[in-house]
Amino acid sequence: MKEPLIHQVPEALRHNILLTTVDSVLAWARGNSLWPLTSGLACCSIEMMCAAASRFDLARFGYEVFRPSPRQADLLLCTGTLTWKMAPVLVRLYEQMPEPKYVIAMGSCAISGGPFVDSYSVVPGIDKVLPVDVYIPGCPSRPEALIAAMVNLKAKIKDPKVALESEVANHG
Repeated sequence: MKEPLIHQVPEALRHNILLTTVDSVLAWARGNSLWPLTSGLACCSIEMMCAAASRFDLARFGYEVFRPSPRQADLLLCTGTLTWKMAPVLVRLYEQMPEPKYVIAMGSCAISGGPFVDSYSVVPGIDKVLPVDVYIPGCPSRPEALIAAMVNLKAKIKDPKVALESEVANHG
């Protein structure tokens, strides 16, 4: 019988060694270093800005660096009403982001078109043009909800089982 690997480690180092997989380390790093690209389309963007301000302090979680370029971001925050005229621009920004990339839809307008859904110019939910990872309901959504959504996205990235369970819960 083969001796476990931990018995080959000197006693002084046994409490200082962490054994894991490369995939776990990559998931941990991705979950803890989300760099958001903001897309402030309407009033929910004010709530998004509040989340980064001193009262709610999104920086506590390490997400405060809003990126000005899609090439430097891995999270697209879509806040507010998306129109069909603006949709190709948002899709282009999403396509310019490096893989893996994630999308959060913030507010009822981003999720379903909100009160403007009957308008000919409003996209009835950004999931019609982009894959959405986390939805934040509300009109407008509160900054606490954005922080909770980012923490949930972090959990999904770190543990693919969490992402699979939420997929099954959302789509049956």
